Amino acid sequence: MPLMIIMSTACWFFSPMACVLWNYLTFICQSASVGNMVLISADRFLAICYPLHYTVKVTVTKTQLCVCVCWSASVIFCTMFLKDNLADPELFLTCIGECFSHFGVIGGILDFSINFFLPLSIIVTLNMRVFVVVVYQVRAMRSLNKRVQLSAPFRAKKSELKAANTLGVLILVFLLCFCPFYIVPPLVREHENLRSVMDYVYYVYNLNSCVNPLIYAAFYPWFRRAIKHIVTLHIFQPGSCDTDILKTKRAHI
Repeated sequence: MPLMIIMSTACWFFSPMACVLWNYLTFICQSASVGNMVLISADRFLAICYPLHYTVKVTVTKTQLCVCVCWSASVIFCTMFLKDNLADPELFLTCIGECFSHFGVIGGILDFSINFFLPLSIIVTLNMRVFVVVVYQVRAMRSLNKRVQLSAPFRAKKSELKAANTLGVLILVFLLCFCPFYIVPPLVREHENLRSVMDYVYYVYNLNSCVNPLIYAAFYPWFRRAIKHIVTLHIFQPGSCDTDILKTKRAHI
């Protein structure tokens, strides 16, 4: 955000290489953020649709591997995406003080496909499956609750519905933040007086990575406890890895 303010209000007074590296790291973080959303959706899909197989399919080792693959893929894609800019930082600059990354029409199509359309399709598909299963399970438990007067099973399914609702909020925020980035540029490209609108589009685009943790903090108590555990430096105390941040049986959702 500070560098975005500099770009919006003044000339870029750092080196061209610093400009390219800043854009490079920004694209990597955004791409990895989207990839992590896909992984979270896949995790919730397995947890809700295949609960008996979840502990076998999702392990710490597999999770670490998936996260590493996500970030590695983001780095590789962004390196190929900005290879011309990285090879010659001044190649596309027309005057001193400019800072932008050029990736052409083909690069824009690839970015739209890999960082927006494909992840969104996967996330929506998985969450639609989750929603259908959750609705079926909630109705089944409601019917069972009426027959045998057991309320505990039904409350457990409500936590699954809450998880599905949270993912729905994440998808909505994802669309609100990313859609302007892919819709507005073609509309303002030919209008010089509207170029300043792109500054706000970039702000909104980057806002997605800021809002996602806030959504988790609002919906998940265990997430708030984990953040507090980190911020208060309790992670450096002996035995901190054994701290129970869930505290309730339902918090694993």
